[in-house]
Amino acid sequence: MSISNPPHNSEEVTNTLKETAGRRNLKKDASPKKADNPSERIGTPILEVKDLCHRYPHLEANALDKINLKVYGGERVAVLGANGAGKSTLFKHLNGILRPLSGEVLIKGEKITKKNVRMCRETVGIVFQDPDDQVLAPSVEEDVAFGPINMGLPREEVETRVKEALKMVGLTGLEERAPHHLSGGQKKLVAIAGILAMRPEVIVLDEPTAGLDPLTSSRVLEVIMKMNRELGITLLISTHNVDVVPYFAERILVLHHGKLEADGSPNEIFNDPELLRKAHLRLPRVAEVFEMLQQEGFDVKIQITAEAARDEILRLISLGQKTTGIE
Repeated sequence: MSISNPPHNSEEVTNTLKETAGRRNLKKDASPKKADNPSERIGTPILEVKDLCHRYPHLEANALDKINLKVYGGERVAVLGANGAGKSTLFKHLNGILRPLSGEVLIKGEKITKKNVRMCRETVGIVFQDPDDQVLAPSVEEDVAFGPINMGLPREEVETRVKEALKMVGLTGLEERAPHHLSGGQKKLVAIAGILAMRPEVIVLDEPTAGLDPLTSSRVLEVIMKMNRELGITLLISTHNVDVVPYFAERILVLHHGKLEADGSPNEIFNDPELLRKAHLRLPRVAEVFEMLQQEGFDVKIQITAEAARDEILRLISLGQKTTGIE
């Protein structure tokens, strides 16, 4: 079976992201009722972090400093921060790879401990930034099967899960291929499939598009959105590609020097340029145009998507025509 092709041009990439971002996942009804503010949502968070602190032995300052956050089932959360902000350190606490200096991490209301860490890792899967750290088996099929086999599943169940996971990421037909013969994007998808085969409720992806060209990046992001839309998987993603965040994320966490500086919607976060500068981040390119217009004295609001930018520009044109009497 042939691998699904990535989009062929930038317009198709953008359209795909916009279409995907606008769809609801199939398990939304099973998720807790959402409110505008995460703290107001009903039900037990699927992930909760309480006063989490972590310090590496060779550093004097905390890598994470009293982090508090809640993530609910089905959410798509982007974690933004400059290098060294604490994104990877935070992620490694979410399924027990790292242990807190103080504070705690809860999975569906239960604190991660030595006794339940295996169960927690079946609930929360992590895809590391470098797929070579995760894709190690002689063949794609063996690599994807590794997790389900370690879960003690029967052979038939393992085969079913491997088949389904490879189909989800578009790699059916490459079962016998050696991972070191794959492209960087294909290795990344194999790593995602290996986590998918364990059927977690949450997948955490650390810089999933790092080192990939734009079209391959878009393909990986499409797969990630598909997991949320079709399987109802809760997603946490760290990324430096802020231009795609408004299309992917419904919520953004901003980390800076180990502290959680902000937690809000894309509109809230990207309408605060000073916050982003403090965290050594930038606005999406679309938003930068509107910030420059504001600096020139135009009465415009910062927009973060192409559609919203179009509407704001048309509003500005219409207002100018009315002011000058042009019909």
